[in-house]
Amino acid sequence: MRILQLHCDKIQYTPIKKEILNAEEIISIKTKFDNIIVAFISVEKGDDEKIAKNVSIELEQSMQTLGCKKLLLYPYSHLSSELTSPEIALCIIIKLESLLQKFEIYRAPFGWTKSYKLEIKNHPLAEHLIIENKKSFKHHDDISKALNNESKITSTWFIMTTNGKLHKIQDFNFQEHKNLEILYNYEISNKHATKTQPPHIKLMKKLAIADYESASDSGNMKFFPNGKLIKSLIEKYVTDEIADYGGIEVETPIMYDSHHPSLSHYFNRFPARQYNITSENKQLILRFAACFGQFLMMNNFNLSYKTLPLKLYELTRYSFRREQSGELVGLKRLRAFTMPDCHAFCKDMDQAIDELKRRFQLSKKIVKGLSIDDSDYEMVIRTTEDFFNNNKELIRYLTTKMNRPVLIEIWQDKFFYFVLKWEFNYIDNLNNASALSTDQIDIENGSKFNINFINEKNNSEHPIILHNSPSGAIERVIYAILENSAKKISQNIKPSLPIWLSPVQIRLIPINKKFIDYCDNLAEQLTKNKIRVDIDDRHYSTSKKIHLAETEWIPYVLIIGDKEIKSNNFSIRERQSNTIVSGSAEQLLNTIKNQTCDKPFSKLNSTRYVSSRPIITI
Repeated sequence: MRILQLHCDKIQYTPIKKEILNAEEIISIKTKFDNIIVAFISVEKGDDEKIAKNVSIELEQSMQTLGCKKLLLYPYSHLSSELTSPEIALCIIIKLESLLQKFEIYRAPFGWTKSYKLEIKNHPLAEHLIIENKKSFKHHDDISKALNNESKITSTWFIMTTNGKLHKIQDFNFQEHKNLEILYNYEISNKHATKTQPPHIKLMKKLAIADYESASDSGNMKFFPNGKLIKSLIEKYVTDEIADYGGIEVETPIMYDSHHPSLSHYFNRFPARQYNITSENKQLILRFAACFGQFLMMNNFNLSYKTLPLKLYELTRYSFRREQSGELVGLKRLRAFTMPDCHAFCKDMDQAIDELKRRFQLSKKIVKGLSIDDSDYEMVIRTTEDFFNNNKELIRYLTTKMNRPVLIEIWQDKFFYFVLKWEFNYIDNLNNASALSTDQIDIENGSKFNINFINEKNNSEHPIILHNSPSGAIERVIYAILENSAKKISQNIKPSLPIWLSPVQIRLIPINKKFIDYCDNLAEQLTKNKIRVDIDDRHYSTSKKIHLAETEWIPYVLIIGDKEIKSNNFSIRERQSNTIVSGSAEQLLNTIKNQTCDKPFSKLNSTRYVSSRPIITI
């Protein structure tokens, strides 16, 4: 079954003539609607009533996301060349109608040629294609129990201040903590779809970083040379920081047997929508984190309490979560994403808490190193009531180190495998929140995966496991950096990327062709010193080249002519300070090295000569 779902301001259709002999008789039907979702439907060979049920769930989720209660089912044969018989198609559409009776539902007559006029709403979720068939192996009945549990969670919300005092939400004054109030409202609304396009989408296209890939599944992005360079540098920075912390890097498969005895339990304890595929009569699941791969690997390790905490790390390219279509917007939330995932296997709760504190500080350091300021995000701590009552000092410690009030969610019961989870949540320009860094205390999976170590008494014991992503998904880091740039633009401040992430750090602009050889030699010298340099050798005026460098956010621009060569002194256009300064190439080299000394370096991911690059149109 194929459905083109449109969120319309208006639609009006007119039945013209019967297209098939057994077309429905028209007695009296409504043909004009305002503010309605229209589902154009093609029923294909092999479709049955089970598919109708799956589609009804997807449509219901979309309608809830869009906040629309009116639906028009519109039989439409033009979406597929593999149509089923008219009799079966009509039965399935009627079945679909019966499953959606909670809404104000209408159905255009089946078997008629119709003309229509419509106006589609202007938001990113207004158009959506749904493809549902037996091969897609998308079973809504198989959604993990953890997701069902998540939807049923009852919890109490508090604010903890830096003095360790717990405040009821209604008693806390948010006047000086607006972002914390935004986070709380976002959490309790349970509506995380974005109806307005976040500004980072425009910037990711303008800077040729990334774009949607229409030939793939929704939520899978393509990264252009600039984006690949930025993404790789962030990955290397996070990986190096975890190595310094003591993380040991491993690699595990991206797909697993969903009926494996150790894994089926975990799949139903982790709140993520899963990608399922079939291969050689096996039902496989694409991983949504590195957890179970690392847990299975632990059976190859002979552990003693002396070797704990053991810290395993993997940069997952990729993790897969079948997020709802209404939540897939730009780089904020994807179905395929890169996640740094570091687990620590600890001998007991005391060691786990000590390690959690270290990783909290590591996460703060990494996020700051990624040019995301403390003021850009807020923290939420989620915990069971029992754990909170027995570990209040830990909660106070985290709040103190955060150095401002934090949001606390307390569950009466333990719904998942963890008893505590903290998150840094970035607040964007649309007042939406997105989790960056996180860590969890897992008290179940050591036992469930039969991971053992020998304790001080020479007995076998199961470890407590910490689940830490010190930065969050790499794509989401880029989203946060671009959203911060959008904030600057709204404040009439010139935006820029961090110097170490700028695809080109210095652009050399010769005022005519005879200076290109000099630029080449200078670029070679700077490149040897780990600076990304290019040369604008195009047949444009100098002023136009300067303007184009501005549009690409090039941090430093040097104009090269007779005067500069003779004096070895250049007029340097600095983007960040929005000034023109005078200095030598050596001085500029030292300036950039000082700004990037603690960050990784990659060579220019393009040709040195701008004229030889393809033009990317997005």
